[in-house]
Amino acid sequence: MYSRREFLKYTALSGASLLLSSPLNAFHNRSAISTEFSIEDLMGKSKLNLYGKGFNLREEAANSLSAMLKEASKSGFNPYVVSSYRSYNHQKRIWNNKYTRFTKDGLSPQATIEKIIKYSTIPGTSRHHWGTDFDIIGSAKNIPSNPLHEKHFNQGGQYHAFKLWLNENSIQFGFKEVYTNNPDRKGFKYEPWHFSYATTACKMLSQYIEKEVIGELYKADIMGAENFTQEFLSRYLKENILDINPELIP
Repeated sequence: MYSRREFLKYTALSGASLLLSSPLNAFHNRSAISTEFSIEDLMGKSKLNLYGKGFNLREEAANSLSAMLKEASKSGFNPYVVSSYRSYNHQKRIWNNKYTRFTKDGLSPQATIEKIIKYSTIPGTSRHHWGTDFDIIGSAKNIPSNPLHEKHFNQGGQYHAFKLWLNENSIQFGFKEVYTNNPDRKGFKYEPWHFSYATTACKMLSQYIEKEVIGELYKADIMGAENFTQEFLSRYLKENILDINPELIP
């Protein structure tokens, strides 16, 4: 196990190189300093002022989502927001429940962690902590038991038409898909339902790297955290946090 100081030194260098190589680095330099986010903000541990009817987001994101939902209704859709802001403790419950279930099924701690992070984030690293991201489906009626499944958004699926509408219109309201359908992308699987309010989320991701928040996982109060090594957290940072839609990299 590496010391937290050694890990932070390593991730600071790797994170800096990723940011410097970004084509949007000029934007990052101009705008990221305009709003300061605390480590607690970035990890979902602070109390936010949340807005929205049927969802909870930061004010600007909530206003934009409300406008997008109104526009979608004009096109004949009745969208439903399945998930929006999620606190650290909420994500911790999700994580611990899955960790308990998978280890009881006989998986090793390491295999359990790898299985969880195919779709679920480590508490303290979820974009849902930021109040900028949400999961959305095409209708509040006849919701299947597993609405957040790719098959529902593919051709022939009940949300396919709405997905096409999102692809065409979401950017007009400042939203971008996070985990794109790119076979070369690593980290989390394709999530056609997950969108992010880009203006604020890019600033928060930038500060997440600058403040070396990933190092806080060394003292995380979650099941299995004792198995987090430097190699694992470095890979998780690179693949799960940063290998996303390049338009959301600051």
